[in-house]
Amino acid sequence: MPELPEVETVRRGLAPALEGRRIAHAEARRPNLRYMLPERFAERLTGRRVERLDRRAKYILAYLEGEEVLLIHLGMSGRFTIHAKAAGKAGKPGNFHHGAPEDGAGTGAHDHIVFDMEDGTRIVYSDHRRFGFMDLIPAASLDANPHLASLGPEPLGNGFSAAILGERLKDRRTPIKAALLDQRTVAGLGNIYVCEALFRSGISPNREARSIGPERRDRLARAIRDVLTEAIAAGGSTLRDYAHTDGELGYFQHSFSVYDRLGAPCSKPGCGGTVKRMVQSGRSTFYCSSCQR
Repeated sequence: MPELPEVETVRRGLAPALEGRRIAHAEARRPNLRYMLPERFAERLTGRRVERLDRRAKYILAYLEGEEVLLIHLGMSGRFTIHAKAAGKAGKPGNFHHGAPEDGAGTGAHDHIVFDMEDGTRIVYSDHRRFGFMDLIPAASLDANPHLASLGPEPLGNGFSAAILGERLKDRRTPIKAALLDQRTVAGLGNIYVCEALFRSGISPNREARSIGPERRDRLARAIRDVLTEAIAAGGSTLRDYAHTDGELGYFQHSFSVYDRLGAPCSKPGCGGTVKRMVQSGRSTFYCSSCQR
C-alpha cells in the first residue's frame, strides 16, 4: 500500500493539473470503489474549482470552492494518470514492480473516475483492485471525519518531535514496530519506512514501545523524518502497483538498507551482521539482529 512519500509524490504530481483549475466534467464509471461513492458524486464535482491540494497521512485532500473537500485514498492499487491535451496522445501508466493493467485515457476496464479539466487535461483514476475510495466532506467537519479524526501527528510537521513520540509510546506494551504502524501514534507511516527508520536508529523491531528511552527516541524521531524526506525527494518507492502521475517510477527502493534485502550484509560499517526477516502482525519485518537492539 502506498505510504506517506508515495501519496505526497502523487499529490505534488496532481497539483499543477488541479490546483486553481475547474473540473469541466466529472464522470464516475461505477457507483462504488472500496465504498459507495457519495450521492450525485460526479454531478457535485462538475463545474467546481479545486482551490488547493493537501495531504493528511495517506489521504489526499482536494479543497473545492463551496467549502467541500474531496478526500482520496489510493488503497493498494489506485493511481492517477494525467493526459495533457498538448501532448496529443494518452500518457502511459508506466512499468511497475509487479504488472498492472494497461488502461487508456479513461477508456480502460479499470479506469473508474475521470476528471476533464477546463484546459482540456484529462485526469484518470484507475484501480483494478478497487481498494481505494473517494468521499466528499464539508470542510468544516473535516477534522471529525472518521478516517481522519484519530490520526496522530504528521511526522514531517511541527507537531512531531521526540517528546511527542515519547508521550504516545509511554504506555504501549506492544513491539515498537506495531506501535509505529498504528496511525494514532504517527500518521502516514507504513511497513517499508518503519523498517528503515528502526534500522537507522538501531532499535530492534521487537523492543517494547514503552521501553524506548530518551536517547533512542531522539534517534528514532530523526530517522523517521530523514527517511521520509529522502524518499519524497527520490519520488517514493515503487512496489507492486505504485507509479507517479506521469507514469514514472520512484527510485527510493534502490536506497533500502533492510527492506526486502533478506540475507544481505548489514550496511552499517563494522557491524558484520546480515538482514533477517520475521513476521509481525502479518507483515514482513526486515532488520539486522546484530546492530538493532
